[in-house]
Amino acid sequence: MPSFDVVSEVDRQEVRNAVDQANRELTTRFDFKGTNATFELEDEQVTMKAPDEFQLRQMYDILTKRLVGRKIDIRCLKLDEPQVNVGEARQLIAVRSGVESEIARDIVKRVKVTKLKVQVAIQGDKLRVTGKKRDELQQVIALLKEAKLDIPLQFENYRD
Repeated sequence: MPSFDVVSEVDRQEVRNAVDQANRELTTRFDFKGTNATFELEDEQVTMKAPDEFQLRQMYDILTKRLVGRKIDIRCLKLDEPQVNVGEARQLIAVRSGVESEIARDIVKRVKVTKLKVQVAIQGDKLRVTGKKRDELQQVIALLKEAKLDIPLQFENYRD
């Protein structure tokens, strides 16, 4: 039976390169001269540090520009609230990978509503879609591409 997997993955090396480029841009920008504004990447999380909240917003724009330049969908980012104190402001950005359970259930519901003869199985942080006909699987792919989900989806491991 034909099948494919629905995943949401991010190239960690490209994220690291984008963060490094953003740090280099901070050192050359006039409005950040003399400040201790930095990006720090730890596992699946980017920490932005700046003197105030306004500069955090500017830094986020720099980071997203660098990520888009490296072909990374910015829907994989999840911003936390900025933490501001007297001398410094910081904000955490989670880089999400994998299909979360509530989004996976939403995808299953969307596919079931179409009444296509396919089965969708949640397997950890990915979904496996199987069906008897290739055309139905292609309809599911088209449906998921049109859906306005807050994570980027990739379709891989297509088998006949």
